Amino acid sequence: MIDAIILLIVLVIMIFAVKGTIKHFKGEGPCCGGGSGSLTVKEDKKLTNPKIGEKIIQIEGMHCEHCCDNVTAALNRLNGVSAKVNLKKKCAVVSYDRAVDDGVLKRTVESAGYTVVSIH
Repeated sequence: MIDAIILLIVLVIMIFAVKGTIKHFKGEGPCCGGGSGSLTVKEDKKLTNPKIGEKIIQIEGMHCEHCCDNVTAALNRLNGVSAKVNLKKKCAVVSYDRAVDDGVLKRTVESAGYTVVSIH
């Protein structure tokens, strides 16, 4: 009887694990600790001054739209920076209206939990 109960508990746990994994790979669930799976990113951030340049950051570790939202929100918190992140291309296009150090961009992306491959 005890064996049957333990087997039933393990079976229930396995079912929930498989369901979560399927949602993860379909992109329907939060793969990176996103809680409800939704992170509200406001409209595209507008630069206050004229754009003086653009950088492309190649990023590893993004798996879903929630990851893109995390990177976008982190970069958009920087003064003078407006970012658009593309999951398929694994990159962020960063427009800026003042000088922005590559090290600051790299630390910002990495502090959000992702790996910067290159900045150009």
